[in-house]
Amino acid sequence: MKTILLKSASLLLSAAILMASCSSSTMIQTSPREARLFIDGEPVGTTPYHYSSTKIIGSQTKIRLEKEGYETLNTSFARDEEADVGAIIGGVFFLVPFLWTMKYKSTHNYELLRTSSKSSLKNSSEKELVPTGQTKIERLREMNSALEEGIISKSEYEKERKKILDE
Repeated sequence: MKTILLKSASLLLSAAILMASCSSSTMIQTSPREARLFIDGEPVGTTPYHYSSTKIIGSQTKIRLEKEGYETLNTSFARDEEADVGAIIGGVFFLVPFLWTMKYKSTHNYELLRTSSKSSLKNSSEKELVPTGQTKIERLREMNSALEEGIISKSEYEKERKKILDE
C-alpha cells in the first residue's frame, strides 16, 4: 500500500512540475504608469500589469496601450524571448513540454509618446512607432504588424525597416 501511495505522490508531483513549466509570465510596464492595456483586443486593466499564459513557442500576444494625452501604442511580443530550463528538463522525460521551452522576458517596458497639436501635422513616418528597449527583430515585427493593420504605408514601412537595419 505504501508503494502505491509513494508512486501516486511522485506521479502527482511530476505532473505539477510539468504543468508549472508550461506557463510563462511577464510584467508589462509603461512610462507613464496606469495606461489602459488591451491584450489580443480585450481590455484587461492598467499598467503595470502581470501577464501569464500557457501559449506555445512562437505564439504572439498583441497589446494596445492607451492613455489620455498620449499616442496609442500597438505592439506585440512572442513566447520566444528566453529559454525555460524547467520545460527543457521536463521535455527530456515527457516530450510534450518541448512546446513550452521558451518563455517571455520578465518585463516589457514601453514608453508612450505625448500627443501635441503639432503631432497631427506630422507624417506618421516621423513619429516613434515602436517602444524603447526592443531588439531589432521585435521592432521589425512591430513595423510589420503596423503595415498589416494599415497603420503605416508600404513606403513608410520600408523607410523605417531600413533605419532599423542600419542601426
